[in-house]
Amino acid sequence: MDTGLAGKTALITGGATGIGFGIAKALAAEGVHLSIASVDLDQANLAELRSMGVEIEPIECDVSQENSVIDMVERTIRRFGHLDFYINNAARTWHQPVTKLDTESFLNTLQTNLFACVWACREVSKHMIRRRSGSILVIGSTAMLNPFYQESSYRISKASLPYYAEVLAIELAPYGIRVNTIIPGFHLTKLTTESLSEDALQKILREIPLRRGGLPADVGAQAVVLLSDRLSGYTTGASVVIDGGLHLRPLPFYTDEQLLQFNAPSGNNQV
Repeated sequence: MDTGLAGKTALITGGATGIGFGIAKALAAEGVHLSIASVDLDQANLAELRSMGVEIEPIECDVSQENSVIDMVERTIRRFGHLDFYINNAARTWHQPVTKLDTESFLNTLQTNLFACVWACREVSKHMIRRRSGSILVIGSTAMLNPFYQESSYRISKASLPYYAEVLAIELAPYGIRVNTIIPGFHLTKLTTESLSEDALQKILREIPLRRGGLPADVGAQAVVLLSDRLSGYTTGASVVIDGGLHLRPLPFYTDEQLLQFNAPSGNNQV
């Protein structure tokens, strides 16, 4: 299927690792030229993107700083001449119990995860409005759906993103610009796999109805769909959850074997 993305340009924050890299690979496979902004410019991953035949502009950038975000957008437009897609993906967190929250860590989380999105979308929107075209994709988190210990700052920052994206969507719609949100759940990235024991990992997987962790490619595939005007031209202000069903979290009363028996075909209705 022709997505119509070949030759387009995209700016992705946090695009050199993890979920951001999964999105970058999916777009590169469609022929999209990429500006990759990150504090961690993984050279091996950048080389892999270049090998896919698209132009790559790496930008070392700390998105928690407003001036760096402005420069990131301006540099991308200078490099490619225009910008078709913006993907806000970069995020960090400083986990703290509620009685030990300190202002510096709280603001660092908000500036990186929320303020950076607002700053970048402000600058990107100015450019897209002049062109009367473009698409913005904001990457949230199921932290907004599943509270977890010590994640006050992170949850506040991520829960705000879909609501901001909805306002962005209605204000930019008259210019033909679409804005959507992807809300990933637990995904198998370097960060998650290195920080969890095997026992902890298995406990998490048992809570996921599909019984597996997500892959960056799962988010990348959905990003292609939402960014493509051919595939999603009438979709704006939408939030798509990609978490294997984790946000549903049924109570663990039954084993997997019992669950399979609920809807197992009987002898008289097999096709």
